[in-house]
Amino acid sequence: MTRPAYRGPLRAVVFDWAGTVIDHGSRAPMGAFVRAFAEFGVAISIADARGPMGLPKWDHIMAVGRLAHVSAAWQARHGHAFGPGDADRIFSVFEPMTVAAVRDHADMIPGAVAAVAACRARGLAIGSTTGYTRPILRELAPLAAAHGYAPDCLVCAGDLAAGRPTPLMMYRCFADLGVFPPEAVVKVDDTAPGIAEGLAAGTWTVGVALTGNETGLSAEELAALDESARHPIRARASSVLRAAGAHWVIDSVADLPQLLPEIESRLERGETP
Repeated sequence: MTRPAYRGPLRAVVFDWAGTVIDHGSRAPMGAFVRAFAEFGVAISIADARGPMGLPKWDHIMAVGRLAHVSAAWQARHGHAFGPGDADRIFSVFEPMTVAAVRDHADMIPGAVAAVAACRARGLAIGSTTGYTRPILRELAPLAAAHGYAPDCLVCAGDLAAGRPTPLMMYRCFADLGVFPPEAVVKVDDTAPGIAEGLAAGTWTVGVALTGNETGLSAEELAALDESARHPIRARASSVLRAAGAHWVIDSVADLPQLLPEIESRLERGETP
């Protein structure tokens, strides 16, 4: 039986963490990925590390290890193809490195706290999912809370049988927040896997272009650019997020409150994601 179109209000927004609400440019994991592979005698670039961003971190390591040039370097150094056991070893080094790194990249993205407050003022619950593991978030969440950001639920990579791009973490958010149907929820993320997660769960998706992984700049670096320099950066990041299926792309989470009335107007017309 076909479910009737939902014409009610939005009920929740589910935010990603790094690059979306905290850590402008999603910089904390980058050095940790590079250093973790270097511990095993293989050099990777920041571009290599950024490519699979948004995936659960073990899956991310596996994806980097399977890049053709990284796999060749691993074969030459270790005498065998990169595999799950190697990802386990790198992960055991990467996780504590990232726990330390997030301490230095815990500034909220400008306007994020105000945007979340505006969502709450509309009566929306605030959920969150992340490619970070629970030990990393145990370090990061209190730092965010000290800046005024404390979501109503937090679902981490490793909490469930599978993470992004599957919808399982989103389903946990629905259950924890008590919100339904999926079209009453908005997912906000700076990565393609995070957008895919929202689409798989049936929610509206909003990509964040200039503060996240696809741009990779600190707030100060971005502020130093004039609009002519920002334009191609915005266009490239936006194209990646739109190709992933984002319904909208905004520069920053600070722009989200202005977008919510448009999403609600679509719901009132019976439109679905």
